[in-house]
Amino acid sequence: QCIQLFGFKTAFGGGRSTGFGLIYENLDKMKKFEPKYRLKRAGLGAEKAGAGRRSKKDTKNRRKKVRGKEKTKAAGGKK
Repeated sequence: QCIQLFGFKTAFGGGRSTGFGLIYENLDKMKKFEPKYRLKRAGLGAEKAGAGRRSKKDTKNRRKKVRGKEKTKAAGGKK
């Protein structure tokens, strides 16, 4: 679990691949030095919080259609 493999390239004709690997002493060192996207790929990264891109856009467009106090209702705020 302390080994990160990445950057694989296949040789022409197949049968051989080249890549790069990093071996860490423990998980704490790995979490300190590895980029977030590689930690997520290894299943160690934190999950993304908040609404997704599409739902944010939908909320914004719903809000544009109403005026005044109804905007907070359309945004899904306090009722």
